[in-house]
Amino acid sequence: MWILLVEIGLMIWVISVSVVIILQRRSATATLAWLFALVFLPVIGLVIYRIIGPLRLERKKIKRNASKRVVREALEALATLDVHNVEHLQLARVATELGEASPLRAQEVDVYVDGDSAYAAILAAVAAAQHHIHLEYYIWEPDKIGIELRDALIERRKAGVSVRMVVDWTGSNKLKKQFLTPLRAAGIELAWFNPVKLRSLRLRRPDFRTHRKIVVCDGRVGFTGGMNITDNHSASRSKDYWRDTHLRMTGAAVWPLQRMFVEDWYYAAGTMCPIDADTFPTHEKAGEHVIQIVGSGPDSGAFAIHKALFTATNQSTERLWMTTPYFVPDDALLTALISAGLRGVDVRLIIPKRGDSKLVDLAARSYLPELIGAGVRVYEYRARFIHAKTMVCDDDIGVIGTANLDNRSFRLNFEVIAIAYGAKVNAALAEAFTHDLDGCRELTRHDLEVARLRTRFGQAAARLISPLL
Repeated sequence: MWILLVEIGLMIWVISVSVVIILQRRSATATLAWLFALVFLPVIGLVIYRIIGPLRLERKKIKRNASKRVVREALEALATLDVHNVEHLQLARVATELGEASPLRAQEVDVYVDGDSAYAAILAAVAAAQHHIHLEYYIWEPDKIGIELRDALIERRKAGVSVRMVVDWTGSNKLKKQFLTPLRAAGIELAWFNPVKLRSLRLRRPDFRTHRKIVVCDGRVGFTGGMNITDNHSASRSKDYWRDTHLRMTGAAVWPLQRMFVEDWYYAAGTMCPIDADTFPTHEKAGEHVIQIVGSGPDSGAFAIHKALFTATNQSTERLWMTTPYFVPDDALLTALISAGLRGVDVRLIIPKRGDSKLVDLAARSYLPELIGAGVRVYEYRARFIHAKTMVCDDDIGVIGTANLDNRSFRLNFEVIAIAYGAKVNAALAEAFTHDLDGCRELTRHDLEVARLRTRFGQAAARLISPLL
């Protein structure tokens, strides 16, 4: 009797779980991964699902989408597709058709491949700000650079400059009262992005994080890229510093970055930034660079960054050089990379020899045999941890951003990338990539084949749950 009841209960559980998960209409691999976890590990799987599963947070989406509509309606006049090359136009349209910003002109564009120069530029922009400073970061540490930037912001606030900060509740959890009190005393506005506590787990997804790194000063100078505010990126502040890439730009191309901050500020703080000529100033010079800011996040099913990178990969005809610290591609991107290699494109991928997640490292290695077999050249960066997220596509597309090549960046985090149309940024990124190769060792099929059985089994097992990473 008891056996029959248990069998009936299990059957009801399997059917119920299957209906709920299938109705989520996620990718086949993600659907199967969740079904496997919930059916065969019902207790543990249910706990994980409640914490990071694909729950729909309608109230949060409504609030966030409301902010997007307000800002977009106020900035419709900015929309101008400022590219002429057919392939560039097609790439740009992928993002614009999904609601992202059009390419816009930038007067100056600087690429930084080390934290010291990037932080010096950010501090200089902050010191020169006259009207407002907006910052959004995933990680802000109360270390040397964290305190230095905080104090610079306090100084500008005392001079009458408005300062607003959005910091991620998870990534910046080391910011305690001692660090925050001087900020608030100076009148700096700070909003925590998606704060999660035990009593709010049913209402909030703790893994919906802002992974963005944004600085905008006076609506005229903007920064984005891979660098957080932490000594880990600075050779002068840490002996174990990381290799990373960041971008500075001036001109109209800053507007979409500003818009993104305004949307996130409204979502996190519940108040609207002023949308006026000071927030979005007119720029006298058009500028020689063309930059497109593309964002994505779990509040939208468009996944614009994923589609933009997928398109750029498929458009490449000569070279495709990519750097990422976390490489867990989905089937679409993996197929695009393999196809590019088979087409004879010079496809190269730099990943760290050892990342900060053993599980992600194992999953990443499971994809390499297919890539190498298709002619893709894969390099392990051994000089130090590499945190850059860049792409060099042929000789006229360059991408710098916050998004890794993994499911978390494409579908769970709030991310931003800058697509640069033209040769100058492309050349700067290509030079940095070539220099990084000096600190790399190229992997071969033999390297992967001689790995111990335990290692290869771990890689295969990690790949099974890669849609959840």
